Amino acid sequence: MKRLGLKCRKVGFVPGRATDPDKQAEQESFRVNLLEPRLQQAQAGQRVVLFMDAAHFVYGVFLGLVWCFVRLFMPSPAGRKRFNVLGPINAVTKEVLTVTNETYINAESVCLLLSDIAQRYGPIPITLVLDNARYQKCALVLDHAASLKIELLFLPAYSPQLNLIERLWRFVRKECLYSKYYADFATFKQAIATCIETAHTEHREELDTLLAWNFQSFKKVQFLPV
Repeated sequence: MKRLGLKCRKVGFVPGRATDPDKQAEQESFRVNLLEPRLQQAQAGQRVVLFMDAAHFVYGVFLGLVWCFVRLFMPSPAGRKRFNVLGPINAVTKEVLTVTNETYINAESVCLLLSDIAQRYGPIPITLVLDNARYQKCALVLDHAASLKIELLFLPAYSPQLNLIERLWRFVRKECLYSKYYADFATFKQAIATCIETAHTEHREELDTLLAWNFQSFKKVQFLPV
């Protein structure tokens, strides 16, 4: 009998509008002309480049994959409490600064973090790469960043693949949430906070690979027909 040749392909997800040629051109121009030159300066110690975004960790159950011959159950906490983390990751050292709360991330949260960044990195030029969320692009944040001489480099629309910290948040979810149960919200928060704080030392080798500066381009990828 002739064997059938089967191919397994990995399917990824991208924002639908990221497939637009004009959007792809804008992203490519941003990467080549704005982002990569600043990263080269950061590698040479002439600039600090930080990638920032917020993550909202829900106190609940996130299933992983388990191969077994019996049906398994996991306990699930009641309620939908959230642990919000706003953080920038240093593109070179992989260190993360954070502002956290259990309510909402807003412009005041961003301004608090900008002050921490300025105090941490001193007079060296600082570039903060971030998306276009309203609370990050409002007058309060823009004025505060200008007063601290922090450059805000806003990503093109529909380009999460250009923000390194998105990869860190996926790593934290895998380490802390998938197939894990926490008896109380305080333990849940502490596990996430500890993971973020120690990732650049405890998981440095893994992060060096995960957070490499190989930004995905969608110019030569195959999209699933819809």
